Amino acid sequence: METEGEELGDLSFMPEGVIANLLSLTSPIDVCRSAVVSRIFNAAAQSDFVWDRFLPPDWDVLISQRKSDDHNVDPISSSKKEIFFSLCNSPVLIDDGNKSLSLEKWSGKKCIMLGARDLSVVWGDRSFCWTWYHHPRSRFVEVAGLLNVRWLEIRGRMSCRMLSPKTTYAAYFVFRMSDRNYVGFDINPADATVGIVGTENQYRSVCLDPYLDNSRRWRQRRRQHALCLMRPLRGPSLDMLGLEGPQERHDGWFEIELGEFQSGDGDDEVEIALMEVNGHSAMSGLVVEGIEIRPKPSWTSLKSWYCKIALQYK
Repeated sequence: METEGEELGDLSFMPEGVIANLLSLTSPIDVCRSAVVSRIFNAAAQSDFVWDRFLPPDWDVLISQRKSDDHNVDPISSSKKEIFFSLCNSPVLIDDGNKSLSLEKWSGKKCIMLGARDLSVVWGDRSFCWTWYHHPRSRFVEVAGLLNVRWLEIRGRMSCRMLSPKTTYAAYFVFRMSDRNYVGFDINPADATVGIVGTENQYRSVCLDPYLDNSRRWRQRRRQHALCLMRPLRGPSLDMLGLEGPQERHDGWFEIELGEFQSGDGDDEVEIALMEVNGHSAMSGLVVEGIEIRPKPSWTSLKSWYCKIALQYK
């Protein structure tokens, strides 16, 4: 115990600049954890020198693209730490507002969401199949609302140069269901593919019904549709399908992972596809916000929980 105390004392007498330099070689979560070690570590953890290492080179351009009422961050008077967390908590719209960019809190790596207008939606230009409108919960000007199709096909494609290099990313389909009703997503799973163009893609089946195993919601839908549906409303459960269901996000949307890929050195393109073309059943009520691409978590649930607690000290 005495040795540990002496070591801590030695670290406490290190110059703040040296500690800041060491912290800049770690990660945002490590810096936040280090801030509770001692006063000098806390001071070093607030340094612009440290947080500038975690910001993308074009952070000033990204901040300037925001509307004045989007986030109260001044690129001149705000600290680099404040700017970093503003980019984590408040995504910036880019590419004519069809994509958004944010930073991951744990690592500082880039996250990109392809908005619905940036995706290729089969029959998306036919007014009796899809409708485009503004949703109050969406970060984008428009979302895509499914009216009626029997062939669902949505594709997205982007350059890996927009992402952090040499990183394992996962693609997530971000959506919700119409508040009024939806049909056709509790019968057959959809097929998802993710991969670098020119290489073998990763395939998986995904469930798009967020309430498939919710008995209360099922009974409610059964009362709504009992008189108008000739087929059984109740489809197979997630356990029967061997699938995980969509997860609700903090912003009120649902998401389901479609697959993962390596961003490499940024010279490649990634292509993502979501299809349900085999069931031949009518589908409606799906609301598409986009496809989000963000770093794949590499820690366990316990470590993830610990990271969230540590970030409270930011």
